[in-house]
Formats: sequence, C-alpha cells, structure tokens
Amino acid sequence: MLVKIHKTYRKTIAVCDEEVFGKELEEGKKYLDLRGEFFNGEKKDKEELEEIVRIGVAEDVTFYIVGKESIESFKSFGLINESGISYIKEVPIALILL
Repeated sequence: MLVKIHKTYRKTIAVCDEEVFGKELEEGKKYLDLRGEFFNGEKKDKEELEEIVRIGVAEDVTFYIVGKESIESFKSFGLINESGISYIKEVPIALILL
C-alpha cells in the first residue's frame, strides 16, 4: 500500500493500493484520478499502516482510502464498514473524517 501524509490546516492521509495507483477510474458520473502526487506515497505494510492510522485517529485526521487491500485494512482496524464504501469500476473507495 502507498501512504502519503499531507499537512495543511488539517492533516490528510491518502492510502492507495499499489496496483490501482497510476490509473484513472471513471464510471458514469464518478471519476477519480490516481495518477498524480496525492496518492503517490511510501510503501507500507499493514503493521506500519496500523501505527500511522493509530496516530492519525488521535490527531483527528482525514483519510482517503482506495483499493481492496487498503479498504480491508481499515475494516480490520474498525474504522469503516461496508456502508461507508463506494465503488468505481469495482475499486472500493472510502473517506473518513474524524
């Protein structure tokens, strides 16, 4: 998984599966561009991601999550469930605002 931390007025953490990074997803009116720098982060395994998420939750960050592996990780952390997931071309996407 690729993880990128954006520090603006509110910290945002972008998490994206490596296999979907670099793609454009479009389905009807839904569109997501995964080619830019927003999701181009450092490779992290689930354990490393869990630590980043733990700290992020304590700091009330925003999470943008794209891809099956990334979504499943956040499900296992107890932060999202199926009702909080959208899909574009069968790729799961979620936004968490804490």
